[in-house]
Amino acid sequence: MKKLKQIAIYGKGGIGKSTTTSNISAALA
Repeated sequence: MKKLKQIAIYGKGGIGKSTTTSNISAALA
């Protein structure tokens, strides 16, 4: 499920918000 959430975040945020995505991924991990 974590991978699916990360894909959804990447799809919405894009590469430009990779830092935010990393923070969210770390929080979910």
